[in-house]
Amino acid sequence: MKILSAEFVISAVGPKQFPLDSRPQIAIAGRSNVGKSSIINSLLHRKNLVKTSQTPGKTQLINFFIINESFYFVDLPGYGYARVPYAVTDAWAPMIEGYLKNAPHLSAVVVLLDSRREPDDRDVHLIDWLRQYDIPVIYALTKIDKLNRQETDRARRSISAALGIADDLVLTSAKSGQGIKELWGVIAKKIKEPGVRIQVSGE
Repeated sequence: MKILSAEFVISAVGPKQFPLDSRPQIAIAGRSNVGKSSIINSLLHRKNLVKTSQTPGKTQLINFFIINESFYFVDLPGYGYARVPYAVTDAWAPMIEGYLKNAPHLSAVVVLLDSRREPDDRDVHLIDWLRQYDIPVIYALTKIDKLNRQETDRARRSISAALGIADDLVLTSAKSGQGIKELWGVIAKKIKEPGVRIQVSGE
């Protein structure tokens, strides 16, 4: 996809601050140290649109970026980094779930998984939410440049089995650029599909 423009819109803590227009949204989620900011910058061909940090866990808000004036990237707070105070990590879960419940134009969530690590309870929790709310998911393994072919195959099988993923995993590296074009291809298909209206029980 050709990126003509990519601009930061707002950092939100709740639904009252979410953009109200009907343009589709693609959310990106993952652990604090999964390389989320680097992947977003690679997708958008920008070096510093999304600030990367040597201290994982600093992104504690929901950040909206408008792309090509036609759809949003939504950078969800990272989770699961041990050095972040529990009071902060405890706040992330309702923040993320609150977004998933209140994003009627959410087309898909890109779940980033570190190719070198086994999924943890919070990865499982996130994916359970997505399944509960019937939200389309794109799964991508990050930092694939750090593995050889045998290690990559092993990671793909292990992570798929641990999370019960039947879909293909997109193999990505922000450093080498591997898989960025393929990831865009999957995202583009989701944007072109009709918007997903999320119905939450009791509403």
